Amino acid sequence: MGEKKYVGAPVVKKDAASLVGGRPVYTEDLAPEGCLVVKVLRSPHAHALIQRIDCGEARKMPGIACILTWEDVPGKRFTMAGQTYPEPSPYDRLILEQRVRFVGDAVAIVAGESSQAVEKAMKRIKVTYQVLEPVLDFRKAKDHRILVHPEDNWESRVPVGADNRRNLCASGVDEEGDVDSILASCAYKVEQTYHVKANQQAMMETFRAYSYLDTYGRLNMVASTQVPFHVRRILAHALDIPKSKIRVIKPRIGGGFGAKQTVVAEVYPAIVTWLTGKPAQIIYSRYESQIASSPRHEMEIRVRLGCDAEGSLKAIDVYTLSNTGAYGEHGPTTVGLSGHKSIPLYRTEAFRFAYDVVYTNRMSAGAYRGYGATQGIFAVESAVNELADQMHMDPVAFREKNMVRQGDVMPAYYGERAMSCTLDQCMEKAAEMIGWKEKFPCRDMGNGKVRGVGAAMAMQGSAISGVDVGSVAMKINDDGFYTLMVGCSDMGTGCDTILAQIAADCMNCDLEDIVVHGTDTDISPYDSGSYASSTTYLTGMAVVKACESLREQILKKAAQYLSCDAGELEFDGRRVRQLHGDKEISLKDIGNQIMCNNQDALSAWESHTSPISPPPFMVGMAEVEVDKETGEVELIDYVAVVDCGTVINPNLARVQTEGGIGQGIGMALYEDVTYTDKGQMLENSFMQYKLPTRQDVGKIRVEFAPSYEPSGPFGAKSIGEIVINTPSPAIASAVYHATGVQVRELPITPEKLCRGMHPEWFGEGNSN
Repeated sequence: MGEKKYVGAPVVKKDAASLVGGRPVYTEDLAPEGCLVVKVLRSPHAHALIQRIDCGEARKMPGIACILTWEDVPGKRFTMAGQTYPEPSPYDRLILEQRVRFVGDAVAIVAGESSQAVEKAMKRIKVTYQVLEPVLDFRKAKDHRILVHPEDNWESRVPVGADNRRNLCASGVDEEGDVDSILASCAYKVEQTYHVKANQQAMMETFRAYSYLDTYGRLNMVASTQVPFHVRRILAHALDIPKSKIRVIKPRIGGGFGAKQTVVAEVYPAIVTWLTGKPAQIIYSRYESQIASSPRHEMEIRVRLGCDAEGSLKAIDVYTLSNTGAYGEHGPTTVGLSGHKSIPLYRTEAFRFAYDVVYTNRMSAGAYRGYGATQGIFAVESAVNELADQMHMDPVAFREKNMVRQGDVMPAYYGERAMSCTLDQCMEKAAEMIGWKEKFPCRDMGNGKVRGVGAAMAMQGSAISGVDVGSVAMKINDDGFYTLMVGCSDMGTGCDTILAQIAADCMNCDLEDIVVHGTDTDISPYDSGSYASSTTYLTGMAVVKACESLREQILKKAAQYLSCDAGELEFDGRRVRQLHGDKEISLKDIGNQIMCNNQDALSAWESHTSPISPPPFMVGMAEVEVDKETGEVELIDYVAVVDCGTVINPNLARVQTEGGIGQGIGMALYEDVTYTDKGQMLENSFMQYKLPTRQDVGKIRVEFAPSYEPSGPFGAKSIGEIVINTPSPAIASAVYHATGVQVRELPITPEKLCRGMHPEWFGEGNSN
């Protein structure tokens, strides 16, 4: 690796000018004119069998190209989860099926020349349902008499404890030490249950994709996706065609946050194009994105933990019940993070982590930033705060006594050792920033308003160890500039810029000399995709390896042109010179000379995978003001300090952190999901599903406590997901310190606080 000129610098994103200038870069901008408009007719029932679909009248309507039902599509099961093959998620999907499993499930696909024509036709389709009793309560789903997936061709290809005859998508246990006996001997104990609902990612650009057949009869899919290579595989399985017949192109993405790690929309235009030969496009409305997408997994998490009289944490026991909904996308994988990314934050003598992931007749869940760690950290950090409060011990001091430190082995994190960890510095810095010693636990502001403070820690990972692959291809062009072809997906995070910064420093060149080419499965090197906080850490190391290879090739080619040995030469990024002599050649001349009479392609194609997943760490602290008469909560201040290893781009890291904290604040205070007794979700627009605005998130202040991760590029780790994890437990603790009310089910609403503070208003006893 070369000298650091760009790594650590606040470089402007490579696509900034295009975005600010409003140039056409998104999926809908690029779709050709004349695309068929594709829409999906959706089930009004949570559980039903389609007895009959009468499409006769609808098919005769003007402008309708095709109407597809379950009888018209392949009957091969697949999963929509964009994960490395073989997918841990069960093969439980069909493109269309006779059985519908949630309100919003696909019943028919309608394609026509205009939205108006398609919508009119959809109203003329007559569907006769046999309405079945649904399984709506995930607490009762395991071993329920009603099966969400009774079919015989349901398949789980990876042993994750799945059993469709028990409504189980996954089940397992991991433990070390005698948890029960250690907890029994503890001087202080907490046993509580915490509930996180199925939050929506709510990215600005909804799900969308268009498809067409090229000159060679191949299906070309242009999609707003985080996982182009997984889309290719999933479409091949769903349509039952060879992968060689499919090409996937990723344009600019208008936000994903994990939602687009699931192939929510792509299959519908794909099947239309494959059967009709015509280009087709689908654009989800916000309503569809709310009721038929891939939100966070609802989880109920029981935490037991205890410490001795001096405050040394002895054991943690976590049981997670996760609601995967109607289909198993990401069900077996998200649940693992709820324990494996929360328990290892602390040194303990023993731990146990058990879980069940159940099917229900609700919208299926998927990936959302934090990917299960968010739910687990809310539960474990809340329990730690409750334990400290029970002891009348400062929760910051409690954490400083028990937190994981650099060099520690983390048994609950697959036995990995924390080779880079400044969590202690994060805690100290955050406490100083918020004025913890002066403000803890609360201050009476008069007029019925009280301010409280709360703290939380978090960890995540950097790619999936031993599984994920990051790859790049890099070549020298005439005049000596470079093309960097990547397979990961920049979804607004700036990874194209980050990778260019790494490449520029490795090659000792200007950032403008690195041209980054986005993802096209026909051209780009294979990359698992942009998820699991993998891009900077994993693909970044692939860039480092490609640059090392390319530097060697440059020296070798220069030696040929200069008629000397490569060992005599050095490359400074602009010229190749003799160490002891006057021979030299510029990179520009090398780039131009290789265009003629050359047998060596100056290019490098490198992949990288990692046997470990070094966790970034973070501390978040919140100050809230609560009106004790109304229960209204105002977030006054939120401070965060992050250890993401070497900070490659401080500007991008800061906005990533601020954005993730904003999402976490929404999860903690505003975003609610409720269902009717028929399984219909009520928050089907942004009028009901309340997202925080800039005015709602208060003051957000972000700093960094860099460490150096030896296995990462220039010492970097990830930052994408960890940033969403601390607001919920920190805010919940701050609210408790202000009111004495412990809210264990998100969001923290005025009604819940009033019920806790004034139970007599509701005819209830005080349970807090």
